[in-house]
Amino acid sequence: MVSPFSRIRIYLLILILVILAGSAGMMLLEGLGPLDALYFVVVTIGTVGYGDITPVTRAGRILVVVLILAGVGAFVGVFANSIEMMLERAERRERLRKIHMLIGVFFSETGTDLLGRIARLDPSAGEIRKELVVTSRWTPEEFARLRKRMSGYPFRVDADRVDWESWRTYIREKRSLFISLLENPVLFEHETFTDLLQAFFHLTDELLYRGDLTHLPPADRAHLKSDLERGYALLVQEWVAYMEWMKKHYPYLFSLAMRTNPFDEAASVVITA
Repeated sequence: MVSPFSRIRIYLLILILVILAGSAGMMLLEGLGPLDALYFVVVTIGTVGYGDITPVTRAGRILVVVLILAGVGAFVGVFANSIEMMLERAERRERLRKIHMLIGVFFSETGTDLLGRIARLDPSAGEIRKELVVTSRWTPEEFARLRKRMSGYPFRVDADRVDWESWRTYIREKRSLFISLLENPVLFEHETFTDLLQAFFHLTDELLYRGDLTHLPPADRAHLKSDLERGYALLVQEWVAYMEWMKKHYPYLFSLAMRTNPFDEAASVVITA
């Protein structure tokens, strides 16, 4: 499907060609000067029709008919698609706002706590803790640098420290939240967040389908560890993007997120200064 922006470009190109060709034709057929020819073509296409300049030759009148049919159509096309593009942008902004509201619900209800729980199982978390302490002074370049750093970080958890029974109990309580978020059609446009939800929904199923989780064979423990690490990587990357969004659009939410940062060991929700 051709986007409104692409259609605008096509109609605008047609309009420019019509104006140039029409001006040249009026100069040739009606003997008008360049400025008068351009003026006549523009008022004709714009349906203003002052009547101060009119074609006097048969060929000139035929050219005016062509100008009206082609030029007015192209002009209307540019105008209509410009309006459509502005409306689409407004709708897109509104959809993004709703998407980030839902992401906010996720992090408020479980995401931040979930991130803290997994980070404590990461034997290398100390390497990135300071880098993940986001502040109000951060610039877009710093967020971009952090995203790049996280894309290359090997997200790992220490399987020997994972209490799978405890994890099953914890994540079972969040299952309904994962389902409700996955069922929301607005989130279909946010692939990375839906991938995150799907990863933890899958981990929930893996844990719920098993009986005794205390005596799993090494291969099965490695499988569950891999599932948890996949969710960990997606969760951190989504958290970074969410923090940047809040800083830009909702400073008061960003303030609370900084004070509950699961990577900041000195973080406190209580404001002391």
